[in-house]
Amino acid sequence: MATRFGRIATPSGAKDVEVEEPRAHVLSGPPWTTPHRTGEVFELADVTWLVPSAASKVIAIGQNYRKHAEEMGKAVPVEPLIFMKPMTALNAHGAPIVLPPASSEVHYEAELALVIGKKLTRATEAEAAEAIFAVTCFNDVTARDIQKREVQHTRAKSYDTFACCGPWMVRGLDFADLAVKCRVNGALKQDGRTSDMVHSPAKLVAFISHVMTLLPGDVVSTGTPSGVGALKEGDVVEVEIEGVGVLRNPVTR
Repeated sequence: MATRFGRIATPSGAKDVEVEEPRAHVLSGPPWTTPHRTGEVFELADVTWLVPSAASKVIAIGQNYRKHAEEMGKAVPVEPLIFMKPMTALNAHGAPIVLPPASSEVHYEAELALVIGKKLTRATEAEAAEAIFAVTCFNDVTARDIQKREVQHTRAKSYDTFACCGPWMVRGLDFADLAVKCRVNGALKQDGRTSDMVHSPAKLVAFISHVMTLLPGDVVSTGTPSGVGALKEGDVVEVEIEGVGVLRNPVTR
């Protein structure tokens, strides 16, 4: 049975919660630490969501869907193409995406993201699969014009608010073949499936763990299907992952 966990803002600070409609039950710690419910409860209608985990880093994957690689005019990488987004780019459900003055072409990228639940170094694929605690919705917002003229991904991917994540994470969901959709102002822009990934989530996590140690709460975003496109001030962009939920962010400048 799938279980939803998240983090909410409260007058006494950020709190981990288990989501059980129509309430959020406060936990004594992060969900991968086998916490208990404290008895404190919030109505879901009243909560302000934070990103689902306090990640030390966000690792993202480029060109992990063949059709997206084609639309970008790039070859499918033989090995996973990894880059990083700083934790300062993390942006919660409902919070605005801020278009930077340096870019005139900012794109949405709907993705399935993995939340790591244990410390992982030089793992096998089986160990990596065990370390994936939950999955969530992710929008890998990208300054495409900057990306096109720079060899590196860092600046184009790292602006504040460019790592939208949430609203919660789901544990116990089979994420091998889920629909990944993006809508802008209600219009469907991306419609893919996780089964179309070039490299599986377990392979991605294992590969990353041979480069850097993954820590509990870290987020790994697994690449986007085809159909990426521009955002403008006043838009509302939604990322929907089947069985997970809908991540929604307005766009401002």
